[in-house]
Amino acid sequence: MLTVVDEYTEFCRHVKTRTGLDLTAYKRGQMERRIRALVERTGVQTLDAYWQILARNDDALHVFLDRVTINVSEFYRNPEKFVELREHYLPTLLRQGGTPFNIWSAGCSFGAEAYTLASIMEDHFPQTRYHVWATDVDLGVLAKARQGRYGPEDVRNVPAETLGRHLERDGDYWRVAPPLRRSVEFARHDLLTDPFPHGVDLILCRNVVIYFTDETKARLFTRFTAALRPGGVLLIGSTERIANAAALGLSSPHPFFYRKEASATHR
Repeated sequence: MLTVVDEYTEFCRHVKTRTGLDLTAYKRGQMERRIRALVERTGVQTLDAYWQILARNDDALHVFLDRVTINVSEFYRNPEKFVELREHYLPTLLRQGGTPFNIWSAGCSFGAEAYTLASIMEDHFPQTRYHVWATDVDLGVLAKARQGRYGPEDVRNVPAETLGRHLERDGDYWRVAPPLRRSVEFARHDLLTDPFPHGVDLILCRNVVIYFTDETKARLFTRFTAALRPGGVLLIGSTERIANAAALGLSSPHPFFYRKEASATHR
């Protein structure tokens, strides 16, 4: 009989073979608890029995992937950070950047952050040609992001003038207006396996890497740094930090903002 450790490892192997998602890159304690809670709700006793269900049923597999990939999205999440971004970073970034101004929302979930960025560009820098690339590993949340439909809690931090200009009432919900929807490109991207872009002006990856192991975090921050152009900025989540920022060639003028120094050569 497989031990608990072997059972979890074998389950992760099956998931990676079938979907490409590497669960071993996530902190084991958090991920295993989440998966075993799903097992209990399904009514089976073991991870192997649960995998047999997932292997036979694509709908069950989709539900599983939706539960284990953390999906939280809200417009203007931590509003003060978007004020800092707008007032202290974007003016300089826009003066130094190329055309179009390239923004990457990495781990975009349901897309609220990407639409927030687009609305800031439209409202405060209307003459700028920009491109927002919003990516996530979960195809289900990307489909919802493209629809741009959000509940009252999702838009609670949106300034009134922005809400009226870029979102439309849809019953008890709000829907992103077509012009803003067209300004964001959503695409599937796995941070653990897919190539990163180069020469990006601004990257937001917030509350994503906290679920990964320390080794995986370090690798991702190295790759994000390489993806930035010199002078480009990375904004991370309010519970995260880059321990070796200076070694990567990053400075941090404000908490959670990291600027790539012009002399940084890290690859």
